[in-house]
Amino acid sequence: MIDKLSEIYGRFIASLALFGCLLLLAMMLIIVADVALRNLSVTGGPQGISWSNEISESTLYLVTLCVAPWLLRQGQHIRVDIVLQAVPKKLAWILEWVGDLLGLACCMVMCLYGVKATWASYIDHSLSIKTLVTPEWWSLAPLPLVFSLLSIEMLFRMRRLWLAERGPRSDAVSAA
Repeated sequence: MIDKLSEIYGRFIASLALFGCLLLLAMMLIIVADVALRNLSVTGGPQGISWSNEISESTLYLVTLCVAPWLLRQGQHIRVDIVLQAVPKKLAWILEWVGDLLGLACCMVMCLYGVKATWASYIDHSLSIKTLVTPEWWSLAPLPLVFSLLSIEMLFRMRRLWLAERGPRSDAVSAA
């Protein structure tokens, strides 16, 4: 049952990562269009896309959030495991647990504070005023959602660690 849930969840976060890739493609097309419009003189046409930088900033943030749970699941996040490779396997396994528990705690705290910040921004009707004027909570809302997803992935990750051989993870990229 848990394996099936993990598989379904894995497909969900993979589709979220694919969405992040599509956002990256859209951002690239907007930047190319902006540069082209600024450098190619079109009589009576626009001289660039004024909101392209702002959209690019927001898109980079969203892309990072969309792919983070998938990267964690794949073991492709930033990881320095030189100590784990040097210590005895049993100790390395315990240290993996410590890292996962700390990771889960951090994800849950970020989720909690993300909810608080989003709610406060929504209640206060805060605006982000740049080229585009948008409610601030729009940019804050993805944060608690993604950290919830990361928390769920941390739990699946800990389950995989429990069922694995006692030693450092083999699913992560290693410099050793």
